[in-house]
Amino acid sequence: MAKKKSVSYKDAGVNIDEADRAVGSIRTMARATFTAGVLTDIGSFGGGFRLQGYKDPVLVSSADGVGTKLKLAFLTGRHSTIGEDLVNHCVNDIAVQGATPLFFLDYFAIGKLDATVAAEVISGVARGCKANGCALIGGETAEMPGLYAPGEYDLAGFIVGAVERKKMLTGATIKKGDLLIGLPSTGLHTNGYSLARKLLFEVAGQKVEGRIADELLKLHRSYLKAIHAIHTERLLKGAAHITGGGITDNVPRILPKGLGARIDVGSWPVLPIFELLRQIGDIEEGDWRRTFNLGIGMVLVISPRNWKKAQTILDSLREQWYKIGEVVTGRGVQYK
Repeated sequence: MAKKKSVSYKDAGVNIDEADRAVGSIRTMARATFTAGVLTDIGSFGGGFRLQGYKDPVLVSSADGVGTKLKLAFLTGRHSTIGEDLVNHCVNDIAVQGATPLFFLDYFAIGKLDATVAAEVISGVARGCKANGCALIGGETAEMPGLYAPGEYDLAGFIVGAVERKKMLTGATIKKGDLLIGLPSTGLHTNGYSLARKLLFEVAGQKVEGRIADELLKLHRSYLKAIHAIHTERLLKGAAHITGGGITDNVPRILPKGLGARIDVGSWPVLPIFELLRQIGDIEEGDWRRTFNLGIGMVLVISPRNWKKAQTILDSLREQWYKIGEVVTGRGVQYK
């Protein structure tokens, strides 16, 4: 009887040795982000973190991905900023509730693992964590042959932060007449890429290179320092991270019942990339405003009597700002 050929896990498409190489480099990068609260090393079955310095803490968590911006990383072979995009997006999502980020976990999945690509992606995650004072305490690197096209991967992140219960931002104190202050985005951040790619590459026939690639891969910035500085002085009544849905859908999420927002069109410079996309696609204005951030990545709600103090803080941080409107009676967003 003929002897059967031995079939290994590697023959099925999973290379454990390559995974070990990837985890080795990731471990070094992650350790550089560790804070005093970290109790476990990378490689533990679970990440341990000791919460200190809070009297009545509320844990605030969020999970997100980078969306189809990943396609730009695949097409350009530039993977080092995608992870930082992910961290900053997650940090912003909990910062608007007054939380300080504590720790982060990532999920990186790919069909055929390339330790070099994995390390490049996670280097961005580690850099983002370090910049936001957030520890990268664990994650998952998964090789799943047959599930992803060659050269493609998925990336997701999970963040946990904390805030004293009495200092949590809920928007409950927002009133008619409060000011809406916009902080600028760097570009698309991590939203609207499906439409942007269709317009630029299919409709306009642009190539994924040079200035177009640079523009589309601009970093999704963190607003943690600005939010924390103003909130520490008890000047902030609410904040909205402008992601999918634009100002139109995100600002109403923080407004009490019976209140809406008036947005003053022309009160900030719409970035050229958004004007270009609108021109290429002849996009209807409402759809345009709900798809893209149009140059505003964060909206702060501040009482008129506290605005001068808040302005001084933003100016000291060299943070650009725009008065983009105010809270009004009604519902939703009115563009004037």
